[in-house]
Amino acid sequence: MTSSLDFEKALANKKVFVTGHTGFTGGWACLWLQALGAKVAGYSLQPETTPALFDELKLADSVDSTLGDICDFAKLKEAVERFQPDVILHLAAQPLVRRSYREPLETFLVNAQGTAHVLEAARQVKSVRGVLCITTDKVYRNNEWAWPYRENDPLGGKDPYSASKAAAEMIIQSYAASYPFASGQGPAIATARGGNIIGGGDWSEDRLIPDFVRAVVDKQSLTLRYPDATRPWQHVLALVHGYLVILAGLLSDTPERVAKAWNLGPQELKQHSVRAVLEMMSAQWQRPDLEYMNNPLPEAGALALDSSLAHNQLGWKPVWDTEAVVTKTASWYRDYYANPAKVREITQAQIDEWRAGIAG
Repeated sequence: MTSSLDFEKALANKKVFVTGHTGFTGGWACLWLQALGAKVAGYSLQPETTPALFDELKLADSVDSTLGDICDFAKLKEAVERFQPDVILHLAAQPLVRRSYREPLETFLVNAQGTAHVLEAARQVKSVRGVLCITTDKVYRNNEWAWPYRENDPLGGKDPYSASKAAAEMIIQSYAASYPFASGQGPAIATARGGNIIGGGDWSEDRLIPDFVRAVVDKQSLTLRYPDATRPWQHVLALVHGYLVILAGLLSDTPERVAKAWNLGPQELKQHSVRAVLEMMSAQWQRPDLEYMNNPLPEAGALALDSSLAHNQLGWKPVWDTEAVVTKTASWYRDYYANPAKVREITQAQIDEWRAGIAG
C-alpha cells in the first residue's frame, strides 16, 4: 500500500461494525478497512450467491462475523454490544428493485425497520460515536427532470425498494432529531446516497454485469431488453472511498460537519448505454452471444446526482471514469476466473490502485 491517507489514519485501530458485510459492497469495504488497520466486525445473513466475494476473500477468517437477520433486534444489539464499536457502517439491505415487487413486505422490513434496529442498537451501546447509513439515489422523488438531484430535494419512491429507502431516510432524520449527538443522547448519524455500482465480485441476481459474467462463464446467450438505456456507472470503490471518508469525519472533533446526507454520484456527466458498457466489457474479456431487443416500453429516466457537496466539503471524487470502471471490472473477472486462488491479491491490487489515484 502507498502511505496512509488522512481518512485512513483516522480509522486505523478503530472498531468498525459493518452490517451486510457478506454482500458485494461489504466485501470490498471490509478488505479496505482491514488493510488500513481497522478492527472489523460484521453482522449479516449468509452470502446469497455461489460464488460470493465474502467467501472467496476468506473474510470469515479475519472478520468478527455474526450471521443474523437485521430484523432480529435482540441478536443485532447483542453483536453490537459485544464488539463495542466506535462507528457503524450500515450496508445491510434488500437492494433489488425487481425483487421488491415480488417481496414488498420483506423489503420494507429489512430496509426501513432494519435501519431503525441499527440506529436503536447504536443509541443503546454507548461506545458508538457515529453511524453511516447507506441508502440510494432512488430515495428522491423522480420528477423526470434533466438536472441532477441535490440533497435537499424531496424524497419519494413509487416502487417498494425506492419507497423503503425513502422511509429509512425519514427514520434516520427522526433519530438524529430525537436523540441529538450534541447533547449526548445518541451517535452522530450520516447517510450516503449512491447510484448504480459495478465491480468485480458481484454475482447478484438480475444485475447487468453479473448476468454478463454468467453468460461468459456458462457460454450462454444474453438478451437485453433495453440496450440503449443509459445509466451513470460507478465502481464500487468510489462509494467505499466515500463511506470511509464520512466514517472518519464522524470520528473527528467536529462530527456535526458530516452528520447529514451526502450524494456520492459519478463526476462524469456523460451517461453510457447498456449496449456500450457490455461491448466495453467484451473488448476487455470475452464476448458472449449478446442479443439486443428494441425497447418495447417506455422506461423511467435515470436519476442523476449532484455530488458537489461531497466534492467541496469532503474532498471526495471518483478516481476512474466510466471506461476505466468497466475496464477494471472486466479485468477483475477475467483474472479471477483465470486463477480464483489469487482473488485477494486481485482485489487488493485494485484497492491500492484506487488509493494511489486519490493520493495523486
